[in-house]
Amino acid sequence: MCDRPTIQDIREAQERLKPHIKHTPLLRGEKMDEALGCQIYLKPENLQITGAFKIRGALNKSLSLPKGEIANGIIATSSGNHAQGLAYAARLLGVKALLVLPVTTPKIKIANTKALGAEVILFDGDTAARWKRVYEIAEENKYAVVHAFEDPMVMAGQGTIGCEILEDLEDVDTVIIPMGGGGLISGIATAIKAIKPSVRVIGVEPSLTPKYFQSRIHKERISLPLQNTIADGLRISVPGQNPYPIIEEYVDEIILVEDSYIIAGMQTLANDAKLVVEPAASIGIGALLAGHIKTRPDEKVCAVLTGGNWDLCELAEIYKPTHSPIPKASE
Repeated sequence: MCDRPTIQDIREAQERLKPHIKHTPLLRGEKMDEALGCQIYLKPENLQITGAFKIRGALNKSLSLPKGEIANGIIATSSGNHAQGLAYAARLLGVKALLVLPVTTPKIKIANTKALGAEVILFDGDTAARWKRVYEIAEENKYAVVHAFEDPMVMAGQGTIGCEILEDLEDVDTVIIPMGGGGLISGIATAIKAIKPSVRVIGVEPSLTPKYFQSRIHKERISLPLQNTIADGLRISVPGQNPYPIIEEYVDEIILVEDSYIIAGMQTLANDAKLVVEPAASIGIGALLAGHIKTRPDEKVCAVLTGGNWDLCELAEIYKPTHSPIPKASE
């Protein structure tokens, strides 16, 4: 396989994953239409088995590896959701999983990963340093490495979301996808543009980590200093090497969203759709609330809600009525 998945790879991933994951429903969010300026549909991957979309890519890659290659175990680093997906895959296959997680990982993601039987190492360092440590451990112990977004088999697994959206809503106009490392949007965009090229694909990332946005402006991958954003799952300083050219080819727009609107998106989804999602998952709704994405009232827009793994005590603070008011789009 080359450095990018094909629609055939994604179709094969669908068949491989069918016995193991949920085809998550496409939910109509009529109550939010007026505020968002469109006909909104929600793809709630927070309802997935591990509470996030990451199980698709982690499991697709793990199931495709020869048994001898994973006999000693599998390893990766992650902000938490890929860790849970890989831990689930390892348990299914009966092999060891070792996950190197940032010290800032939400406690619930650490606890869920351990509950699936994985060993967790907390690491204080940036993404590059964590991956360096992963490859050192993998070489020492002969573990198979499953990269969260660079691996084309992982991207193919994530791309199955795009196929499901088009199966459930053939006349969708726009799909909005959060951008972290880029594996999710690369897979989904590959599927959508292969099946229905007219669909507008929009990537959204926090304004505090505008790696893909700035890289598009500079016409090359650039690295930015890491800043804290409430959307921890999207906190990466440099675009993925393999996702980057796919995104440049297939993603029509890249939009930045302020943390205040990410929070507003979480509140709106809880209040109007009765869905509890983590900050990274609400960013597309935040972009629409802010007016950053131009839509028509009759436009069918699908927002991919990537996961719901966040500490309940922190969610409680966000959902409090006393939380900072939602800013107006004009501010």
